[in-house]
Amino acid sequence: MEPIITQLAQELNQNPQYVENVVRLLDEGNTIPFIARYRKELHGAMDDTTLRKLEERLHYLRGLQERREAVKKSIEEQGKLTEELACAIDDAATLAEVEDLYRPYKQKRRTRATAAREKGLQPLAERLFAQGPDCPDPAEEAAKYIDPEKGVETAEEALAGAGDIVAEMLSDDAELRKALRSLLAKNGKLRSEAAVEEDTVYRLYYDFTQPLSRMQGHQVLAVNRGEKEGKLRVGVEMDRELALRALRRRVVVPGSRAMEFVKAAAEDAYDRLIFPSLERECRSALTEEASEGAVGQFALNLKPLLMQPPVKGKVTMGLDPGYRMGCKVAVVDGTGKVLDTAVVYPTHGERQKREAIAVLAKLIRKHGVEHIAIGNGTASRETEQMAVELIRQVNEAQVSYMIVSEAGASVYSASPLAAEEFPEYDVNLRSAVSIARRLQDPLAELVKIDPKAIGVGQYQHDCPPKRLDEALSGVVEDCVNAVGVDVNTASPSLLQRVSGLTAATAKNIVAYREENGPFTARKQILKVPKLGPKAFQQCAGFLRVPESDSVLDNTAVHPESYAAAEKLLALAGRSLADVKEGNLQDLPARVSAYGEERAAAEAGVGVPTLRDVVAELMKPGRDVRDSLPKPVLRTDVLEMKDLKSGMVLTGTVRNVIDFGVFVDIGVHQDGLVHISQVADRFLKHPSEAVSVGDVVKVKVLEVDEKKKRISLSMRQVE
Repeated sequence: MEPIITQLAQELNQNPQYVENVVRLLDEGNTIPFIARYRKELHGAMDDTTLRKLEERLHYLRGLQERREAVKKSIEEQGKLTEELACAIDDAATLAEVEDLYRPYKQKRRTRATAAREKGLQPLAERLFAQGPDCPDPAEEAAKYIDPEKGVETAEEALAGAGDIVAEMLSDDAELRKALRSLLAKNGKLRSEAAVEEDTVYRLYYDFTQPLSRMQGHQVLAVNRGEKEGKLRVGVEMDRELALRALRRRVVVPGSRAMEFVKAAAEDAYDRLIFPSLERECRSALTEEASEGAVGQFALNLKPLLMQPPVKGKVTMGLDPGYRMGCKVAVVDGTGKVLDTAVVYPTHGERQKREAIAVLAKLIRKHGVEHIAIGNGTASRETEQMAVELIRQVNEAQVSYMIVSEAGASVYSASPLAAEEFPEYDVNLRSAVSIARRLQDPLAELVKIDPKAIGVGQYQHDCPPKRLDEALSGVVEDCVNAVGVDVNTASPSLLQRVSGLTAATAKNIVAYREENGPFTARKQILKVPKLGPKAFQQCAGFLRVPESDSVLDNTAVHPESYAAAEKLLALAGRSLADVKEGNLQDLPARVSAYGEERAAAEAGVGVPTLRDVVAELMKPGRDVRDSLPKPVLRTDVLEMKDLKSGMVLTGTVRNVIDFGVFVDIGVHQDGLVHISQVADRFLKHPSEAVSVGDVVKVKVLEVDEKKKRISLSMRQVE
């Protein structure tokens, strides 16, 4: 078994055979959602998160191996590759270690050591650095290298040049750099101080010192941004004498006649070459680790947001608040089709507010509106207060409302996608439609927006864009495929997130159904232009066809397992008619009585696939989001002045970050539950206890109206 497979198995604590199977499946062009759902027997039921981590590490380790080979080839071409060096390169565990070993052989720009070598001082440097028993006096030996024609006028100049060569030799020593890098990681500190006199958001870092080993990701990204904006001066500090002692122990031979010369060269190497390089490496490593943490947290927050239970089949009014341009209104039916639009001006005065309420009340009665979705942007507080007055007037209709994140709505409404979807509507009205649909089906609407614009992360704009896009796209893809997509109603933006489909094939599916009518069978998808057998294999299980005569076409059972499903039903004394009628509550018991392994063997599938098929047959067309906590809909509004210390309220988690949790409690301003108030146990991160979208009970600790801050506690709720 190749070393990469063994290493992946050890890192992920997985069976090497399962890891090898996954690598083979990935190399064959299979997607993560397809592998996770339909190849469980081959990977031991790893979840999509583990599979994506495996894929990322696989790319890194293969890149590392390629770099090892490239470095060995380059050194070999120079005629300097020894067996010992080749083994060291092969054993290097990171790219940084490989580059350290390559450093002495890499073509450098012109340095002081280069100039000294051109003057013929290399032998002098090597003789003195050897510090052997026959080591000569440095000054006497240097006098032999005086050569005005080469630019060496004095013995002192010769010694200085030799010192430059030794300093570069020390800087290029891989073992030495590794030791000093380790020392810096253990004993180094990051320090930041104010670069300006005015008060800024970076005031916490105006006189800030923290050991490198204890730096938090949000601190690293904050000081980086402050430095970039010219508000902070940032550097890495370490006890210089401690580092020099470690350096001298490795390179200085006590009692040697060249001891002082080598000590001076070592100090120069540390101050001029090694420490500045290690500082850059250290800052880069801190930033990379912090960015990876921020990307991971964003992905962690995004998943529950996308998977929020939809409020299906309800006529919904979307309100996009605003001051100058007014409040944009859109009413959509239970499927998201726009029924009506309007613009009202509730913030322009009491008369306009009454007129707005009258217009909205008329729309509610006309279309049977049951829910109101209010965007949480500018003027949302005033719009929420108006909505509560409106609800009181039409309370016989039992209307409720919910504040909806409008992050990215303006980006979407001005996009070519929105223009294509709603060519007849103004940009502002498109935003109101999006807000209404976000309440109806968050996933279907949010896939139209760049995940970075959804706003559930921290410092996402400071993260590497490519890495952030990859991670967030993976989350969106996993969520879409976990829920499944109705092939006859899905938009191209939703379809292109389905395993195996691209933007082009997604558009082709929509074009095909517009030209030929709704799909009536899964196998009909094969007729879509440019959608071949491989793409069909990857996407078929995630596409639902409710209009099909076969009930299996509206489940997550893959077409390749249809025969197995029918065999299983026969073994249990049931049929597809029972699936349609929903008469299979006793199916698990029947399969268990028959024997799972025996039934799986006779059906020609593995036990994991058998269990998935049973679950689907019991609830064909089910939505996995229906089992999650429902969103909190309100009929009244709280003001910050209404909040009192000790009040216990129900709220929805809006964001989870390193130092706490933001909770919507029905007030315009989200409250903060500090990490110390999230749970009774120690938490490394709040995400260990809560996720975005969770409905939680909180206790009000403190309200600061002036600073608009609400402190909450979850652990103090009885």
